[in-house]
Amino acid sequence: MKRITFSNHAKEQMIERGASGQEVTESIYKGDKFLVKHGRIAYRYNFQYNSHWGNSFYRIKQVMPITKEEAKEIIVVTVYAFYF
Repeated sequence: MKRITFSNHAKEQMIERGASGQEVTESIYKGDKFLVKHGRIAYRYNFQYNSHWGNSFYRIKQVMPITKEEAKEIIVVTVYAFYF
């Protein structure tokens, strides 16, 4: 199993968008995998949320890390979080 590391940008985006390191890691291991720009790989996973983000209530939080895969590690480049 490859080690997962987080870029500084990804750490900042996780805080800003409300995604935890555990959610990002789980998204990589359990989520749908697909190719995005520049040979990067994205993962998408939906979590039961049932809570507030901002001033609205949401049932689902979708976490989508964008990664660069190396031989021995997965580097998380950025992280998106969507609320439904």
